[in-house]
Amino acid sequence: MTLHETQSSDRPCLVITKTNIGYGSPNKQDTAKAHGSPLGEKEIEITKQNLGWEYTEPFTVPEEVKTHFASAIEEKLKVYLSWTGLFEQYKSVYPEEATLLTQIMSGEVPGEFPIDESYFPDLTEKLASRASSQKVINTLDNNYPTLIGGSADLTESNLTDFKNLPSFSPVNRSGRNIHYGVREHGMGAVMNGMAMYGGIIPFGGTFLVFSDYMRPAIRLAAMQNLRVIYVFTHDSIGLGEDGPTHQPVEHIQSLRMIPGLTVIRPADSHETVYAWKSALENTAGPTALILSRQGLPVIKDKTVPASGLEKGAYIVRDCEGTPDVILMGTGSELDIAVKAGEKLTESGKKVRVVSFPSWELFEKQSVEYRNSIFSPEVKMRISVEAGVSFGWSKYTGDEGRQIALDHFGASAPANTLYEKFGITVEKNNGGNTLKRINIPSGSKYEELVGYSRAVRVGNVIEVAGTTSMKDGKVRGLGEPYYQVKIILKRLSRRLLMQVVQ
Repeated sequence: MTLHETQSSDRPCLVITKTNIGYGSPNKQDTAKAHGSPLGEKEIEITKQNLGWEYTEPFTVPEEVKTHFASAIEEKLKVYLSWTGLFEQYKSVYPEEATLLTQIMSGEVPGEFPIDESYFPDLTEKLASRASSQKVINTLDNNYPTLIGGSADLTESNLTDFKNLPSFSPVNRSGRNIHYGVREHGMGAVMNGMAMYGGIIPFGGTFLVFSDYMRPAIRLAAMQNLRVIYVFTHDSIGLGEDGPTHQPVEHIQSLRMIPGLTVIRPADSHETVYAWKSALENTAGPTALILSRQGLPVIKDKTVPASGLEKGAYIVRDCEGTPDVILMGTGSELDIAVKAGEKLTESGKKVRVVSFPSWELFEKQSVEYRNSIFSPEVKMRISVEAGVSFGWSKYTGDEGRQIALDHFGASAPANTLYEKFGITVEKNNGGNTLKRINIPSGSKYEELVGYSRAVRVGNVIEVAGTTSMKDGKVRGLGEPYYQVKIILKRLSRRLLMQVVQ
């Protein structure tokens, strides 16, 4: 099959060309040396002789080559002028359609974002953010006529389809749903191509843990400032029984590390609305939406409406005066932070709870706004996210804490996993006692006998115990160390531990 035949085929074609790396180099052709380093002046000289290249000056362009490419430019100019003339005729016959096409190709959106948080009026409904996302997607087809998307063979799980629109295919180019197949990297590359051409706003979905497969395409989208939207669902141990192979732990932070990529992890259906709005309004680069598999309660009575998401972080619960502690959470863990904040308030603490769905959006805000959220004078700051703690110290500070998951998950129902890994607000039912124990600086740390959780911070061991200490002593460190303070409030197994003074 000739190249011409492949171009006219209605089937995908794979063209394989046999080549020689470093072709013409007498000493380096077909070797790694032709790939990893310059040929060198001597090898260039003998390569030119071997190829019959008579010009000795570097980068010489012969006149016949210049003439050939000049003629090619003339031919392409004729094609361009023919097309622009055709478009002028089109505008005279279809003025509205021509205006729309011009707007779209210039990056303008012909309509406004169609909904706000009132689209989800039932405050008792617990929707997974992937389900909220699907409902939002299905309001966007008219206002965003070139929004087109799909999934890497996980549409039924990612919920990334327009319910009432057809699929894109060779026989229906007006379809808005793309079936990418099981090829995450291929999906990312195709989305980049559509965004690069212009006009199209592509989105694509897969499980968050599979974002690793398409990371090169994500990096290129960020480098090239492409308007691409990733819908990454099943965002934590909350996905449950699929187990640690499918439970993302390090992935949110690894995406946050890509320069130019905006990462947004909404906490409920209301925030999901504004997550999509922010993604569609981001014309300067790609956006990754991080969405849950499990249902999320609506955070009611927010101090600031959910539209605060557009600033990256905003206050959902506040206190009078300067807070004793600032709790910050993302996604499914914001509800945990809110409930823990309520319990701390009952115990007499001044608490501020911050929803922190996007570091990148937050960093774009003024210093004044950022300081209004994280008051510089408040040193006790605690982050809650079901992923690795790496990076959170930027916002918690040296005296703050991170409630995180610095290990892989396990196969169990979501609630069981959150309980097992200590990312919960426990019932006050006589369960575990939380303790803080001073130890001499430099002491060897070992797992404490009889305790389900032990975390060392400087010269302090913080423990969630399943049994009481005998004689106020802790075994397992080689020496008796005495309890400094016991908190009898059995809330977030590690969260309240961090608040003791």
